[in-house]
This record gives sequence, structure tokens and C-alpha cells, in this order.
Amino acid sequence: MNAPKVSVVLPVYNGALYLRAAVESILSQTFGDFECIIIDDGSRDESYAVAAAIDDPRIRLLRQENTGLAATLNRGISLARGPYIARQDQDDLSDPCRLERQVAFMDAHPDCVLLGTRAIITVDDAPTGRFHDHPVDTAILRLDLLFNNPFVHSSVMLRRDMVLAAGGYTTDPDRQPPEDYELWSRLARRHAVANLPERLVHYREVSGSMSRAGANPFLDKLLRISAENIALAAGLADVPRPAADAAALIHAAPSRLSPQANITAILKLVRRAAGGIDPDRRNPALWAKLEWYCDNLAHHYVRATGRPAPPGRGAWAVFWRRALSRKTWRRLLGLAPQ
Repeated sequence: MNAPKVSVVLPVYNGALYLRAAVESILSQTFGDFECIIIDDGSRDESYAVAAAIDDPRIRLLRQENTGLAATLNRGISLARGPYIARQDQDDLSDPCRLERQVAFMDAHPDCVLLGTRAIITVDDAPTGRFHDHPVDTAILRLDLLFNNPFVHSSVMLRRDMVLAAGGYTTDPDRQPPEDYELWSRLARRHAVANLPERLVHYREVSGSMSRAGANPFLDKLLRISAENIALAAGLADVPRPAADAAALIHAAPSRLSPQANITAILKLVRRAAGGIDPDRRNPALWAKLEWYCDNLAHHYVRATGRPAPPGRGAWAVFWRRALSRKTWRRLLGLAPQ
């Protein structure tokens, strides 16, 4: 058999309720050159039976003892035969043209290793009117990755060889979850990343989904990765205290803030990190969004410590709100389609 262009990796853990719909959204793609690798990660419900009942030669169904999401994804990638890996979650839906649009972009942009899409958010089957409208530009995404994850995990397409070269998803319990944010951070330091501006995934918020099950000391790991990203973008081998304080502030985690937190040092380091992303200051949108981040940091610093922000702090946000149209400002912040 010829290798397919795309390998869709779909891990399952107790996902029987929405699994068939998720799989059928892949089988209904306008792009047909794919395989769908479904790995049941020790489900205790009828997930395996649901998947086994779907008759399609493009499906490869496996079953294993529970190993967790990151290890399951790594197994799926190791089994994949396609040069492109597409993620699909057990409770999300892909638009019929998702793979077609992503393959066209990846073929046209060989430097891009990670490509997501925007997403419509539903709760169970009910629309919410909310969306994951993340930025599309590589530089803005690198800036966002200093603080958080601007990709919908179940929307991404990856280059298999580059993911394997980077070591795949971490299985280190001190660094995951968030295994997706951790991997995107490593990939974006060396390669281009992007989002498509279309909403090509229906992201379902479900309380018992695979990524939310069990104890999840998520915040400390999120802050650790964010602080590392800030330090590395600033050209530092070690993580200084202001980087950890910046991560704590941006995530409104005052209990993680150091007693000696200094907002001037924090903002100086964050600006240095932005300079590492755009050293020639050629991307005005990046620097506009940086000012939004800086005002956000100063706001949380004042709330957390009761100390005043540096003189003039907040003036940049006022300037950009006045200088840019509402539509443009929302686009820069990733709040509206481009």
C-alpha cells in the first residue's frame, strides 16, 4: 500500500458518547488521502466497541493499557505512515474541508512545522457564541507562546519528521500536562508556525474529556514553561526570577509571585524577549500586542502587591486603542477573524 499524505491520530479514553461523530467528521473530509489511527488508551466504557463498529479501510484501530495522552500521541506518531500528522480529539468535530485547507497550506509553506485553525466552541451540543480565534502570524504566535497556548490542539497539523526530530510530546510528569503547549514552544523556537484564519474545528467543552480527567496540577507546569519561553526568547540560558514573576502575573496567580517581584525588571525582561522575536522591530503588530501584555502585567502587579505601576504605564494601551480601529485592534489580539 502507498503511504497516505496525512495520518490522523485520534487518542481515545472513555469517549464513547461523541467518538462516532468525531471519527465520521474525519471520514467525511473532502481530502481523502489519509489514514485514521485510533488508539483506545485503556477506556473503561464502550469506546473500543464504538470505534470497531465503524467500517472504513482508512481506519487503523489499536487498543492498549492506559498510558496517558502524551505517550498515546507519541505511539500514534510512531505508527503513522504519512508525512503530515493531523490531530483529532474524541469529542471534537472537523469541518469537511479542514484537511484539504491544511495540506494546501503546508505544501505551499515548507518552513511551517505546526499549523492550527480557529475553532467554534460548543458545550456538549449547544453553541456558545464563543470562538478560539487565535492569531495567524508566526511572529505574533511566538509572542503569545511566551505566555500561553495559541493553538487548538485538536486542530493542528504537524510535520512528522520535525516532530520526531524534536523528540515528540514530553512524557516527563513535571512538564505535562500541558504537553501540547510544551511541544509547540520547542517547535516554534526553530521553525515557522501558523494558524489558518478559518474556523475549521468545533471544539467541544466536556467536563470528563481526556485532557481534563484526574488530578491535574496544571498551573505550576504552565507557569514553568511560560517562564522558560520568556527567558529563552531573551537569550538567557537560566530562568531569572522576573520571568517566573511575569508568568505568574499574566496568569493571575499572585500566590506564585515572589515577594521581591519588581515590575520594572519584569517589563524590561518581557521587552527583551519580544526583541528576541523581532530584533529589527519590523512587525508593528507584535509591538502593539506587546504593549497590551505589558499593561496586563502592570495591572495584575498592582492588584497582587498594592504597589504602584511605573509612571506612564497604561499610556501605551490608550495610545493603541485610539490609533487603531476596533476591528484592527481585535485582530491584533486574536479576538476576531482576519
